[in-house]
Amino acid sequence: MELLCPAGNIPAVKKAIEHGADAVYVGLKDDTNARHFAGLNFTDSKLQRASQYVHDHGKDLHVAINTFAHPDGWRRWQYAIDSAAGNGADALILADMACLDYAASTYPDLDIHLSVQASATNAGAIRFYQQQYGVKRVVLPRVLSIHQVKQLARDTDVDLEVFAFGSLCIMAEGRCYLSSYLTGQSPNTVGACSPAAFVRWQDTEQGLESRLNGVLIDRYQADEKAGYPTLCKGRFCVDGNRYHALEEPTSLNTLSVLPELYRAGVKSVKIEGRQRSPAYVEQVARVWRQAIDRCVANPEAFDIAPDWAHSLDSLSEGVQTSLGAYHRKWQ
Repeated sequence: MELLCPAGNIPAVKKAIEHGADAVYVGLKDDTNARHFAGLNFTDSKLQRASQYVHDHGKDLHVAINTFAHPDGWRRWQYAIDSAAGNGADALILADMACLDYAASTYPDLDIHLSVQASATNAGAIRFYQQQYGVKRVVLPRVLSIHQVKQLARDTDVDLEVFAFGSLCIMAEGRCYLSSYLTGQSPNTVGACSPAAFVRWQDTEQGLESRLNGVLIDRYQADEKAGYPTLCKGRFCVDGNRYHALEEPTSLNTLSVLPELYRAGVKSVKIEGRQRSPAYVEQVARVWRQAIDRCVANPEAFDIAPDWAHSLDSLSEGVQTSLGAYHRKWQ
């Protein structure tokens, strides 16, 4: 079972590798990836440096090119694929069918992983991408229960990758337009949910307010930890009650089902967070390296070390974690 860690810059790449990642995933410095934020990601030269470092340590580099090509921007996505292939990527993480087709036909020896943005949630969809584009691995959306993940693992011979830790997304990835509803921009189009240019913070007599394109998303009291203003995790008044109407600001943590994922044959567990700091990557990679090694050695006796839980809780959104859809009985 592979530990796949995020990196938004060279220091994060090094922290991930130094603390146990088997592979690192990164994005290029433009809107061809779904974490297109200021100060993040890799130019061609930095991608080459990252590739050199990862390969010098015997690990793999995955490059996410997982937004959907704009009608007038195909050349950027084509260039991103060429750049990743030319600078040492071991795998491309793709969602757009044109990108999948171009990569499969131009670089047939390069592994293609189907991005979570493609929202392949069933064996038929996975088979389609395997037959059409030769995908080697599918990143499953964070909307499947543990039962559904196991079922998919039985029904396909394509490697499966699941999110193990990090922010939750309540929508089927690639299908969410909430950010676009307020700003005109979304992960699908510009690679960013709630783009920073639309975010405003304001101290008021009622508390610290977060707004997205002028719309009040949340208001925090002095003792509350403020979250990034995404529309799905805001607090809104519904029938006179103010609460998280769509989703709690909490993080996914699958440590407790790690043996089940391992026994199901899940190939890779993925840490979310290319926008996170190198210190975050270091801490999460260290915990998950230890957890995977313990699980693989003896899954029947696997237990969660108290310091792992403490460490991950301290890094979690809202300082709390959840199994997310893995344990949902409803869909």
